[in-house]
Amino acid sequence: MAHAAAVAYASQWYHASSQDGSDHAMSEHPEHRRADPGPTQGEPDWETLVDFAAELADIARAETLSYFRRRIDVEHKGDRSPVTVADRATEQAMRKRIRERYPRHGVVGEEFGSNTHDTAFTWVIDPIDGTKSFITGKPTFGCLIALLENDAARIGVIEMPALRERWIGSPVRGTTLNAAACRTRDTERLELAAVYATTPDMFDPLERRCFDAVSAAARFRCFGADCYAYGLLASGHVDLVVEAGMGPHDFLALVPVVAGAGGVITDWTGAPLGRDSRGRVLAAATPRLHASALAVIRRTLDACGEEDAAAPAARSGYGSPGTA
Repeated sequence: MAHAAAVAYASQWYHASSQDGSDHAMSEHPEHRRADPGPTQGEPDWETLVDFAAELADIARAETLSYFRRRIDVEHKGDRSPVTVADRATEQAMRKRIRERYPRHGVVGEEFGSNTHDTAFTWVIDPIDGTKSFITGKPTFGCLIALLENDAARIGVIEMPALRERWIGSPVRGTTLNAAACRTRDTERLELAAVYATTPDMFDPLERRCFDAVSAAARFRCFGADCYAYGLLASGHVDLVVEAGMGPHDFLALVPVVAGAGGVITDWTGAPLGRDSRGRVLAAATPRLHASALAVIRRTLDACGEEDAAAPAARSGYGSPGTA
């Protein structure tokens, strides 16, 4: 039932994005945005909210690139994941703009926690997804932005500043890459699938068995893309992404991007992802491929015993994917 619910959830994005084909041609650059309407009331103005999400991505791009490949101090948080002045400055700049434009909206960020209000709308931001990539000069770090309506991710942005690529998923435009519509490819058989994960260090021992079982049945596997893998899936280059140890700031923005491009993204039980999800993510190009990968994961969990997941984590020192 959970898997069917997730597929049904994805289908609503296809329906919404197909209402007006001209939506995909709309530019996401600042000079093409509408005038500021102020905080939304009543029925959300999704077009304006999508444009504002793109404005936040512009801010993230400018802030992160001002620090990229420069010598900056690196600190380590409680989970030993790295953090820099770039992470903090980027999140602060986005928070400031949200306060100015939508003062009644809540904000949840990786670096500065929650600032929630009695509102249906909450922005969830990860200023630099892939901090290890960022501090070592690798251009596959990203910024993740999600807008939740009553805890459901409705708008998602995968911003890749150094690569100048931006995926936006929304109820009104489906998923776009740099303002052009994109779709997942039609891979349905696991043995033909290309599988990604950020790193094997993100899995505990039982999760690693599950990932190995899925990837052993697939065509091949790759590591090292952070949030970029989900954008590549939305554009039809990757078939599966299997990850674990993720926080809401790591995965909520991915949901509208993957679903709006025709894919399916859930947790490892097949349930839709939400703020309280455990952090195990399975994204697939098609419903049938998702079902096949999910079946392998379930068989592995059943064979090993889910209680084994409490074993000492192989991810020690890794932190969440979004801060890797």
